[in-house]
Amino acid sequence: MQAASREALAHCRERLATHTGGPSGARSDGQGLIGLADDLFAVADLLGGQVSLRRALADASVRPDDRAGVVARLLTGKVGDAALDVVQTVARQRWSRPLDLVEAVETLATDAALDAAEARGELDTVEDELFRFGRIVDGDQELGRLLGDPAANRAGKTALLDRLLSGKVSPVTERLVRNSLTSRHVHNAAVAVERLSEAASARRGQSVAHVVSAVELSDAQRQRLTGILERTYGRTIGLQVQVDPSIVGGLVIRVGDEIVDGSIANRLAAAGRRFAG
Repeated sequence: MQAASREALAHCRERLATHTGGPSGARSDGQGLIGLADDLFAVADLLGGQVSLRRALADASVRPDDRAGVVARLLTGKVGDAALDVVQTVARQRWSRPLDLVEAVETLATDAALDAAEARGELDTVEDELFRFGRIVDGDQELGRLLGDPAANRAGKTALLDRLLSGKVSPVTERLVRNSLTSRHVHNAAVAVERLSEAASARRGQSVAHVVSAVELSDAQRQRLTGILERTYGRTIGLQVQVDPSIVGGLVIRVGDEIVDGSIANRLAAAGRRFAG
């Protein structure tokens, strides 16, 4: 997003927080927040499929209150009052491009879902479930291809996700994954789920270190690694560990865009390049 859209999103998040209590502690009950998230995801889906509508709502030449009036006429009685108010706030903002408006509503829906997880005392569970499901998708090439194909049949995707998740994960996790992976502009399913997991971790005040290890790490090793990373980055770090025997030994660690590849496989490959040179 460009600066104008980022500023607009920040304003919309403030408005959402008046209904949810925000990330510091939701004032509403968890079920009510799940309903708000469902409404916002439905609106994002509508806007994603209606080019003319999202262009109209992002048209800076139209008065903000007139754009909000379009939302009222379209959605009154079809979504809850809180969702209607939030979407009207979205329509009043200035967006750099119409698709940013759609992305903003999806972000607000995700925020509301995470507020629901917090209100239900399930934020840790949701983060762990998202991480585990992301590993499943990343490890199954065919599943990742299908779920990451924006042209794939959405009803088929939904049915597949229902079979994989229904009754096995938190209702919040189920909604986050289903709505993210049936979005019209998803292109990489594993990355999409990873971003959700990182959003849940950020809600807990943590940055995420993605760690690949040849073997499962013991509790003591996890604690030691966490301590090293927290001292290095100067902030709270949560570990997400994936076991991959192909790296032979050592660790591959990614924090944000920074990658430290200390695997034996990488060292052997580097030695081979030096020898060949």
